[in-house]
Amino acid sequence: MASRRARATSVDTAEVERFSRHAADWWDARGPMAALHKLNPVRLAYIRDQAAARFARDARKLDCLKGLRVLDIGCGGGILSEPLARLGADMVGADPAEENVEAASAHAEEQGVAVDYRATTAEELAQAGESFDVVLAMEVVEHVADVESFVSTCASMVRPGGLLIAATLNRTLKSFALAIVGAEYVLRWLPRGTHQWDKFVTPRELESAVESTGLRVIGERGVVYNPFADRWQLSSDMDVNYMLVAARPGA
Repeated sequence: MASRRARATSVDTAEVERFSRHAADWWDARGPMAALHKLNPVRLAYIRDQAAARFARDARKLDCLKGLRVLDIGCGGGILSEPLARLGADMVGADPAEENVEAASAHAEEQGVAVDYRATTAEELAQAGESFDVVLAMEVVEHVADVESFVSTCASMVRPGGLLIAATLNRTLKSFALAIVGAEYVLRWLPRGTHQWDKFVTPRELESAVESTGLRVIGERGVVYNPFADRWQLSSDMDVNYMLVAARPGA
């Protein structure tokens, strides 16, 4: 059985175990995580641009996130944490699956990228009094046991003036057809069983959970796949994938 430290209420241990089975494959762009590798450029650009705008940085600079402390909660093998660290962020990557953290740490060391990876949960970080300029919950909200509790915990770690950025899947018939039937069974972009449609979160539900913490939603964008360009891109269509950014007043 996969070892894990997930014990807090928002952690779904079955989900942790499912992803830990793919620990060795996180950096294989043609393997089980190929869909996330395809998605990475658009979500990386979104995070960079939102943080640059919020903290008055030039997003064109290679070190535009320098000096910003960023948490990637549910970091998996680090495929998002590493490029953010390369942009200068003081990165903390956290995941409850020790196997994922070991894979992420090994890859970062091999690449000479500084990321503080920890086998821990959002709850444990919050209880330790950790705080960040930007907290990321990317493709993780739909895998937790208690969305409101998880969002509240993540929000509690956002510093005054800071950001919470989340990416998840909308609960619509379209998302069932495309994200589960299409992506998992027809195109086989993802291993079968990666997602459970009833755990998808609508924008209204996520907005409500976020704003109940005192943060203010300042932006939302859909993310769609362009088959002609073979890439993901931002869109006004939030029926399937979408990203949300919220800010804490102050500073």
